[in-house]
Amino acid sequence: MTNKTATDWNENSNSQIRIAYAGLELKDLIANDLANYFRIAFNNTLKDLEDYLGDQSILTIPDIILIEVDKDEECFALVDRLKHNFLLNGVIIVMLSTHKDKRLVQKAMQLKLHDFYSYPFSTSDLRERLNFLVKFKLIKPKLLELSKEVDITYKMPFGKRFLDLLIAGTMFICLLPVMLIVAIAIKLDSRGPILYKSKRVGTGYKVFDFYKFRSMRTDADQLLAQMAVENNQYAAQEQGSGKAAFVKIKNDPRITRLGNFLRSSSLDELPQLFNILKGDMSVVGNRPLPVYEAEMLTSNEWSMRFLGPAGLTGLWQISKRGKEDMSERERKKLDNFYAQKYSIWLDLKIIIGTVPALFQKEKV
Repeated sequence: MTNKTATDWNENSNSQIRIAYAGLELKDLIANDLANYFRIAFNNTLKDLEDYLGDQSILTIPDIILIEVDKDEECFALVDRLKHNFLLNGVIIVMLSTHKDKRLVQKAMQLKLHDFYSYPFSTSDLRERLNFLVKFKLIKPKLLELSKEVDITYKMPFGKRFLDLLIAGTMFICLLPVMLIVAIAIKLDSRGPILYKSKRVGTGYKVFDFYKFRSMRTDADQLLAQMAVENNQYAAQEQGSGKAAFVKIKNDPRITRLGNFLRSSSLDELPQLFNILKGDMSVVGNRPLPVYEAEMLTSNEWSMRFLGPAGLTGLWQISKRGKEDMSERERKKLDNFYAQKYSIWLDLKIIIGTVPALFQKEKV
């Protein structure tokens, strides 16, 4: 099967996708590069956009709302109003800024926008992203449908599954006393549940419940939006990128006293043995990602990492885990390499290399 390029994808999507646009500074750029691919209704001001949307019916509402950040930042109040309009429920909202500003990105994330682009950015990347968002509606409930759309289905080789059951089963039995001690220690250390459960995206965009021993405060998820902008190790590194795909917090203050030890020793990962026994993950593979991070890896180039097994450990963990010089792009390339080249021998090499990688220097 021939892989589709971004250009193929957008040309085949025709001009049926409707966009309502507001702003003047980037209007010419959008008109010149995107008008041939979408049906765009241009509005000069935020008020014009709001009036335009107020005139639409359920049959004519746009698929996407593109808004330039204005100098008074009234755009954020407008978005908040739009999100409370039942008629616009499910409409994709993307913001564009003429300059990079982490504070603006943070405000956009708090409003749960679908994306945020800072100029200069690639209009071809924006075009591909908008088409993808319309096609798959990448909000949390819709990720379940994405697994049906991937072109290649990953099937776990018998030898790999046998190795998973052997290793995970043996470790689960042997480490059961350790897990019991950790559970008691967490209960005594801070208030909250012993286990942390979150939705993760694994092989073929499959969403499953991911288990860890709790190492953070109970309000950790609520603080993530702000810290993903201010403290992210994978700060946006590619020109025009509004936010990084991966989120990894350096010296994370949300971690409890006991949590620092659990993370540095990787004891917090032990409940994932249950995920392996269930078949959600493998011992070796690409780390299953939180929904937010998975939504950022939707381009043809980077979706490859979801066509390999999800794993407890992998190339990233044994090569440069926790190192300052690891770029976001480098981690993506490691994930893609494993998805294409994995084998039993490579798995064994990674398993052997995981032991010294368990005790890392940085709290990330």
